[in-house]
Amino acid sequence: MKPRWRLLWLALALIVVSVGCRFSLPRFSLDRAEGSMFRADAERTGVYAGSGPTDLHELAWSFRTGDVVYASPTIAGGVVYIGSLDGNLYALDAGTGRQQWYFEAEDMIGSSAAVAEGSVYVGGCDGYLYALDAANGRERWRFLTDDWVVSSPAFADGVVYVGSDDSYLYAIDAATGQEKWRFLTDDWIRSSPAVADGVVYIGSEDGYLYAVDAASGQERWRYETADYVDATPAVLGGVVFVGSDDGYLYALDAATGRERWRFQAEDWIRSSPAVADGAVFFGSDDSRVYAVDIQTGQERWRFQADDWIRSSPAIAGDTLYVGSDDGHLYALDIRTGQERWKYRTNDWVSSSPAVAGGTVYIGSDDNYVYALK
Repeated sequence: MKPRWRLLWLALALIVVSVGCRFSLPRFSLDRAEGSMFRADAERTGVYAGSGPTDLHELAWSFRTGDVVYASPTIAGGVVYIGSLDGNLYALDAGTGRQQWYFEAEDMIGSSAAVAEGSVYVGGCDGYLYALDAANGRERWRFLTDDWVVSSPAFADGVVYVGSDDSYLYAIDAATGQEKWRFLTDDWIRSSPAVADGVVYIGSEDGYLYAVDAASGQERWRYETADYVDATPAVLGGVVFVGSDDGYLYALDAATGRERWRFQAEDWIRSSPAVADGAVFFGSDDSRVYAVDIQTGQERWRFQADDWIRSSPAIAGDTLYVGSDDGHLYALDIRTGQERWKYRTNDWVSSSPAVAGGTVYIGSDDNYVYALK
């Protein structure tokens, strides 16, 4: 087991038993409106087409799994794909919550799925990246790494990119499951890759953000922070935004890695940023959501919750949705940070929301998946 605070961010239930798997663009043929992967797209912007509920009208449905739902939902073709620490990936009807199928992995699933070209790609704590038929859950192939796959895969141009606790970033042929290349960092990778303009960006617990050529696997640049980089980067307009456990959100030139600005929160940043409306939105272990100007790095507003925010915000229309370890899903006005509504679950909400068809979907440590509209 690795030293010091590494497991503080795992689910309470898993800390009790001392094992667990909780953590925390253009140009590609994915439907942003369907939110086909973690953070909505390969650039991980966290922006969903259409709008979500600005007023909470009802709980559309809830679905009980057998354990904590740390993973984030992925919606494609009217289906919600979401993993649970019970080891299953579930396919649920987005309108009714009715189970269509489930796939049983060999260990817990904390990775969020990517859906593309009729396949679902998801990692497991058994060390595998799985490719499943999106229609029926049948396994198409599996790829074995040497440790947990908590990182959420990205799909771009027929390739699946994913990190592993074995310290490697992998590029895998999406059709065959054959490795194209691997890139070695110096520690666990729990960040998820962002892909933009032929480059893969990913953080590592060695404290670096890496830019890796998507075709060759060769390093283009690296940027050193002062602590773990478990958050997933977001890429927009030639800039990469990423948080670190050193408490800073960084804005880096996507081509060179040169720092443009940094913004300091008051605790770890494991919430992955969303980028919209000229601002970057993210949460922190200081229990706040921040909005920071994309050009200057100056704070626009902050919202105070009652516990850690490791959930990554999702934006649809002019509303931001984010979970908190205080058990709530919050809906905030992206211009002012004012609370529009909140919904309480029965445990931490470290899952990140996804939005489709006017509905917001979220998992909770209370073992449930929720659909709210």
